[in-house]
Amino acid sequence: MTTHAPRSNYVAIWMWLVLLMAAGVAASFLPGARALAVTAIFATAVAKALLVALHYMHLKLEPWVIYAIALIPLTIVAILALTLLPDFSFHH
Repeated sequence: MTTHAPRSNYVAIWMWLVLLMAAGVAASFLPGARALAVTAIFATAVAKALLVALHYMHLKLEPWVIYAIALIPLTIVAILALTLLPDFSFHH
């Protein structure tokens, strides 16, 4: 007997991607605080990237080692971003 991996509902994932894209575009037209709009756009981008990686690239079926390998470059990027933050903050 073979066991099949659970299938993703690609149409539902696509609809979420379209909804998140519309939310990102709508966030760009928010009046007032630009930081809020940028935060919303980045949040929707992260959510879309996770949806694509987990469902279309089938990473949700991979073992934990794949996630550990992916965390190394993300940690380096976070360290570099935090290191460069004072340069962006105090630029005259």
